[in-house]
Amino acid sequence: MRVLVVGNGGREHAICWKISQSPLVEELYCIPGNAGIQEIAECVEFSVDDIQGITDFAKDNSIDLTIIGPEVPLVLGLADSLKEVGLKVFGPDKKAAKFEGSKAYSKDFMVKYNIPTAQYGVFSNADDALRALKQFDIPIVVKADGLAAGKGVLICERKSEAEEAIVEIMQKHQFGEAGNRIVIEEFLTGTEASLLCFVDGTNIIPMESARDYKKAYDGDKGLNTGGMGCFSPNPIYTDRLKNYIDNHIISNIKVGLQKESIDFRGVLFIGLMIEDDEAKVLEFNVRFGDPETQVILPRLESDLIEIMMKVIEGNLHESDLVWSEKQAVAVVIASGGYPNDYKKGKVINGLNTMDDDIMIFHAGTILKDGNVVTNGGRVMAVTCMEENVEKARDKIYNNIGRIIFDKMEYRTDIAKL
Repeated sequence: MRVLVVGNGGREHAICWKISQSPLVEELYCIPGNAGIQEIAECVEFSVDDIQGITDFAKDNSIDLTIIGPEVPLVLGLADSLKEVGLKVFGPDKKAAKFEGSKAYSKDFMVKYNIPTAQYGVFSNADDALRALKQFDIPIVVKADGLAAGKGVLICERKSEAEEAIVEIMQKHQFGEAGNRIVIEEFLTGTEASLLCFVDGTNIIPMESARDYKKAYDGDKGLNTGGMGCFSPNPIYTDRLKNYIDNHIISNIKVGLQKESIDFRGVLFIGLMIEDDEAKVLEFNVRFGDPETQVILPRLESDLIEIMMKVIEGNLHESDLVWSEKQAVAVVIASGGYPNDYKKGKVINGLNTMDDDIMIFHAGTILKDGNVVTNGGRVMAVTCMEENVEKARDKIYNNIGRIIFDKMEYRTDIAKL
């Protein structure tokens, strides 16, 4: 098979790494890729939002399967465009991608189909939103409705912070058009968990559980990021909790998809808040999570291409997913200043000094003048799989200091909290 992966992050590197192991794959392309992906795939320079350009490339190069990694091309309808020219694609169409494209839409769906979630309000006018704050206790969660690269969720400890967040998002356009509408939510207490599910149009089959760390700094301090680390499995995901999620969340999502005539084929990411063996949904995403993918796919022993083709054909079964008993940890290395301002173009040294059982999934990197240099806020994820989380974590932190670039940052407490 000739396979194309769309995206340039750590998630896409992990996907490329996993599918390159499949005997079904003869040629692997990535648009646009990064310095790590270049080692296993032919990278092609297109922007991920160039829907027509990517479609033409896939058609002209007889691509048998296109895997869409990031949310932007999904929301823009890349899957629809590829299907229109008769090509197979792993990733939901534009209608299904609205679950991530609009937080208000996904919240309304949850309430309509009795999926437990936080109380909320949706506002298109800043004055209305400011007046509504008195209805919420602190802390308060303020979310930009549209796509904001994982940074559009602000947890406000005081009413004054919430007022400032509303002004920044809606009047000063901190996140551009994504903030034309906002969602204000009650703050949920508990422990976060990430549940990624394959959806084949009818069946929703969870992958192994994971927990990621959104805050920029140790002790869960600082701003929200796209994710600074992760581990799998998440010990909070007990059999009792699994039954609760199956009966109160997944079954209700299935009903909603059917009643709304949403033909979802791809990955549904369910962000959960867990307390007392019950769960509420924080958010839906419509693709593999990042950095969850970097700990989940190494634990997958099944052929990912075979799974994706079964998703497309609508005949995936839970028995198709075989998981390693080993546990995995990933620590994200970021550019200094992320998620705010940071510099690009820093030369990265030490990548070839890692122990053999350490995996490096590149994210914000490019090749320049023969060097691997930084090209984004989250630069790479250092991953290890071991018999338990403690051993995997220790190996990562014994190796991670060998990677060096100017103003490099990472959390030192991933999988410890």
